[in-house]
Amino acid sequence: MAAAAWYHGDISQGVAEELLAKAGRDGSFLVRDSESVKGAYALCLLFQRHVYTYRILPDEEGLLSVQTIQGIQAKYFRTLPDLIGAYQHPNKGLVTALLHPVHRPRLEEDSDGEDARGWGHTVPCPGAPPSSRTHTPQQLHQRLQEQVHSSPASDFMGFMAEYLTHHVQDLEALCHGHPQLRHLSTALATACRALHSEIDSTLVGLETLARVFDPPVSPRSPAREQNYPSIHPPLQGFLSSDPDLELLLNKISAVNHLLSSLEKKVLKSLQEMVTRHNLALPSVAVAPLPAARPLAVQSFEVKVGKSQRAALTVDVGSGTVTVTKQGSSSQEEVIPQDKILQLIKYQSVQSKVRLLCARENQKSLSRDFIFPSARKREAFCQLLQLMKIQHSNLDEPEIISVYVGTWNMGSTPPPRSLASWLTSRGLGHTQDETTACIPHDIYVIGTQENSLGEREWVEFLCASLKTLMAIDYRVVALQCLWSIKIVVLVKPEHQQRISHVHTSSVKTGIANTLGNKGAVGVSFLFNGTSFGFINCHLASGSEKTHRRNQNYSDILHSLALGDKRLGGFDLTLRFTHLFWFGDLNYRLDMDVQDILSHIVKKEFQALLAVDQLSLEREKNKVFLRFSEGDISFPPTYRYERGTRDTYVWQKSKPTGMRINVPSWCDRILWKSHPETHMVCNSYGCTDDIVTSDHSPVFATFEVGVTSQFVPKEAPGSGPEALACIEWESIEVILKTTSRSKCYIEFHSYCLEEVQRSGENTFQNWDISGFLKLGWSSKHLPVLNPILPDLEYLGDQHLLLSIKGVESCESYGECCLALRSAIGTTAQQFETFLFHRGEETGSVRGWMRVRVPRGRCGTRERLYEWISFEEEDAEPAAEPPVCPKPPPQRLRSRPRSLPEPVAGYTNPAYFIFEGVP
Repeated sequence: MAAAAWYHGDISQGVAEELLAKAGRDGSFLVRDSESVKGAYALCLLFQRHVYTYRILPDEEGLLSVQTIQGIQAKYFRTLPDLIGAYQHPNKGLVTALLHPVHRPRLEEDSDGEDARGWGHTVPCPGAPPSSRTHTPQQLHQRLQEQVHSSPASDFMGFMAEYLTHHVQDLEALCHGHPQLRHLSTALATACRALHSEIDSTLVGLETLARVFDPPVSPRSPAREQNYPSIHPPLQGFLSSDPDLELLLNKISAVNHLLSSLEKKVLKSLQEMVTRHNLALPSVAVAPLPAARPLAVQSFEVKVGKSQRAALTVDVGSGTVTVTKQGSSSQEEVIPQDKILQLIKYQSVQSKVRLLCARENQKSLSRDFIFPSARKREAFCQLLQLMKIQHSNLDEPEIISVYVGTWNMGSTPPPRSLASWLTSRGLGHTQDETTACIPHDIYVIGTQENSLGEREWVEFLCASLKTLMAIDYRVVALQCLWSIKIVVLVKPEHQQRISHVHTSSVKTGIANTLGNKGAVGVSFLFNGTSFGFINCHLASGSEKTHRRNQNYSDILHSLALGDKRLGGFDLTLRFTHLFWFGDLNYRLDMDVQDILSHIVKKEFQALLAVDQLSLEREKNKVFLRFSEGDISFPPTYRYERGTRDTYVWQKSKPTGMRINVPSWCDRILWKSHPETHMVCNSYGCTDDIVTSDHSPVFATFEVGVTSQFVPKEAPGSGPEALACIEWESIEVILKTTSRSKCYIEFHSYCLEEVQRSGENTFQNWDISGFLKLGWSSKHLPVLNPILPDLEYLGDQHLLLSIKGVESCESYGECCLALRSAIGTTAQQFETFLFHRGEETGSVRGWMRVRVPRGRCGTRERLYEWISFEEEDAEPAAEPPVCPKPPPQRLRSRPRSLPEPVAGYTNPAYFIFEGVP
């Protein structure tokens, strides 16, 4: 079946429609895997510019049939090709016969270009004499050349020559105490790939022949699983009566023996080399562990009014802010933290802040302070936020700090100190020195081309953080795929707040079978907030933009993270907060000399205009609705190792000279549910870690979290009051050529079970390529949350999935926040629909969340204590009792939809309304 050209495997509904649209002829068809039923298929058929989808379902005995309406006799077939063959004739119940199979597109292979340095870059062992680093490979090459002249396997020898050139990586790993010879295994696997293909082809024929002689089975019984063990001695003796077969068996046995013995020979040779040249790595000196140190009292020079200078002193431990005016006879003013009602940051003047303070028996007093720089203001605000957190009476945190780091280590050991990386110091938007050493609640470290062992790397990170922060961080999770690693560390006091930890990995290397490229991920709950972290290494090469986009799509669809009940939803919607980072490998489309000129002048905006990732995001190809911090640091790749002053943009390869332009390959992006708290406090790279040709990148975040809500009224203490979520109408516009009727599924942790609407009551497909659907209130369910309290509902979200009635497959999903819809009048919402990483449509409508009287109490969150104001806006005299996000003016198109621009994938969902 896999050989059938019309079978496309696990492609999305949108991709299937695109392929059929390109085919353009009535009767064009393809088969893909069903998204709604495991083991089933979806037959997609084009007729009169519309795609009709039929489900092909297996019965209990494994026979296949096209799903029919009730009362119609189904026709059963033993194989999928048999079924397709039968429906290639007219009048079989389909809208038209299956006439023109649409073939699978040929995928672009990832040759790995310069990123083969994960197994090909020469890395000298520290301590090795210069002669030993060059003489040994030359000696091995000479011996190989002697063998090549007498061997016809010149192609195979080419792979081995490449390994001998770069075998020092295995030598270095051996010096570290890791005798696995990973690079030798990779070279052998690559060299034997053709043998795999030949064996697979031969096995198919042998298995077919074996089934001919299998005992007959009942026509309606499921096919037996075939297992073909290795040849037993009696059978071997029987087959060996033929000299050719006996020779074949001997060859297979010889291959088995050579592959198993070769690793032992190479390992022994490298071990002798280590002893002979004294290559053992010197022991790393460990810095003395500092004593746990409390946060020092910090002072800031500020201006008060037009010219008055003053000093602001923040003592986090005692919970006070002291204002001392210079040259003034007045005494110091000490403001306790519980008297600070609000901290207001001005957006028009980035260095200005206003404190709103309470005074006994008087109205609140506001004070404006201007700092020397925006960085100093941010440091002051972070210290006050930390002071509020430490002196609050809350049992559970409402705000935590998250550190995310990514680094392509270039298959070399790290330096002795990672201090600049782990404390967010270097270039770009970095932490001020007054706050750089404040420990974060969670550290997430992603690496690529990391040659260290798993245990060794984790111990090194924990020791580094203990040296810097005097805290023994706990390991939440470690996930590895070859040299791609992700480690999650958490403060000891948060360890019990972490639950539902899941890890997963996806290979996207050559033919999606090699793990030199791919992704690793970790997800978990922090109290009531779900987090997802994905570290990836995508295809390399300036010309591989499409392949990188495909890598992203494969990871998005295949990474198994989060709540299994949300498996039908786009991965980016399964978490309150999702972080995606790594060596994304997107390059700059500009001449290298022009790039270098812009870097010298620090003209980064000109470079970002040709950044492939930015351009692909603008086209809605990848990372839809993700956010990224402002890039104010130079490209992090490709530096000369040992310095950060020079980019090395030329590399000699067997195929010729390769150009690797300086680029922002290493990135950190995130996506959060609507109306949640997420602030990026830093985004930059180090300038003093020079062991790799990539610079480490860091980002820090202030994240709002929720905990288990405890209602003030115990259940059963009085009449049961219910909150309700009501809908006035919902309108959906899908990018599809289908005419299917649809229904909506509603998922939420605040609901006892999944709820479902009726079929759409309105449908319009007048505009080619779009389907408009509508539901009235009568066909939409009233949803009753499990708890009716306003404080609880303000943190909840709904996930909506638009599904076809016939296929039960999703056309798109979205997330809605309940907070802004709480009240007595309906509020309008509008947002995009996503499916498998693609933008598939738009949804809008009117909803309200009714909260019963007596359950409307709420409180200000710690992260709502800091607000933003424009210069000409007057702050409120008192902070609001129930802060809510300001109402936003609704427009005729979704707020996140870019203005129509030529080349966008879907520029005008509202073409139905005449919007150009």
